[in-house]
Amino acid sequence: MSAPMEVIVSTDSSSLLWNCTVSDLHSGANLVSYRGGNTSARGLAVLDDRWLLGAQLGKNFINVWEIQRKDQLLQRMVCPGVVTCLTAAPNGLFLAAGIAEALYLWEVSTGGLLAVLNRHYQDVSCVKFTDDSSHLITGGKDNLALVWRLASVVQLDQGCSPEPLHVLSRHSLPVTDLHCGLMGPQARLATASLDQTVKLWELGSGELLLSILFDVSIMSVTLDPCEYFLFCGGSDGNIFQVSLCSQSLSRDKTFQSESDGNQVFKGHRNLVSCLSVSMDGTLLLSGSHDETMRLWDVQSRQSLRCSAQKGQVTTCSIMAAPANMLVPLGASATPLPRLSRHLASSQHAEGPDSGDVCLRLGLHTQEEESYLQKAEKLFSTMTAITDKRVGDEDGSRVRLAELEEEVRTLKKVNKDLYSFSAHLLT
Repeated sequence: MSAPMEVIVSTDSSSLLWNCTVSDLHSGANLVSYRGGNTSARGLAVLDDRWLLGAQLGKNFINVWEIQRKDQLLQRMVCPGVVTCLTAAPNGLFLAAGIAEALYLWEVSTGGLLAVLNRHYQDVSCVKFTDDSSHLITGGKDNLALVWRLASVVQLDQGCSPEPLHVLSRHSLPVTDLHCGLMGPQARLATASLDQTVKLWELGSGELLLSILFDVSIMSVTLDPCEYFLFCGGSDGNIFQVSLCSQSLSRDKTFQSESDGNQVFKGHRNLVSCLSVSMDGTLLLSGSHDETMRLWDVQSRQSLRCSAQKGQVTTCSIMAAPANMLVPLGASATPLPRLSRHLASSQHAEGPDSGDVCLRLGLHTQEEESYLQKAEKLFSTMTAITDKRVGDEDGSRVRLAELEEEVRTLKKVNKDLYSFSAHLLT
């Protein structure tokens, strides 16, 4: 089985010819371009390997392209406000966007708004899911990074607002970027800030593992897949490589080049806005406000390729190309449902004809009868029919068979709902 093809997905501030481009990682050849609109920084997301989403710069909507229909803007999804950052869950079930100081979380299949998280005091600057979609991390201009457990966020009891699992408050200036490694809840989390530090955390416990002080503000951060190195993009255009395998036991460090495996990549003339590492950890991609993208060899620190762009690079990342990105497969996907501006409970209360289904995962507090209560009532009816023996015996048997079939159906529906709820919680 051949290895997946890696591609570069990038956007810039000009969008004169296209909004987003896809190019070959090794040759740099332009493979696909998506036209229409202008995507903001940290506003590009791939959803379920079928859609490409881009938050429109300075506007309150998200541009949506179908991956295999590159020449046509599929739709625009209106949001409650200007989107400052955007991400999609790896499992394709949820979409999260930072709007001002709040984080909005939607269910992709219905477009229903599941939660509005208002724990930041200033604008949300970055948001990421863990690789298993179990947790959500947000960083803001209020110097905070918050870790959210998705199971607590999507609970539908609107009487109590979800609380973050961890509040990471060691930064003294706005958080500019964050990167979450692999292993789900056991992952390591890296946060960058204007306070000239990058901090490494243990996601599960919220414990600070390492804090590194630089001479300049750090605008972007990433880890290699094996988490041997930490790459930090500075406001001066330099990229700092920090070795995580040094034997120093100190938790607070000052970056020193050429010591303990630390290195500096020099080439950009303006701040480094985004960083990404290839799957095998040998190549580093960087985008800068000097209107260039550079591909680096990690071992030699040499710039292998410099690609001039039409404007400041706002997004660049290395990813495995979806199967239908380069060769269209099958029919076109169904357009995504529009994003709701109101929480699912309030929208559901507007009327029974809205078409939404609200699944309660907590205690049953509504006055409507449950499926078990209906089953018991039907069983009582069957017993009464059997005891009275009224009318024709053949008719009674037919009626009894119909009621028994209905009871079996209701029990199956109840079992399916329970299995779905348990799966959603785990």
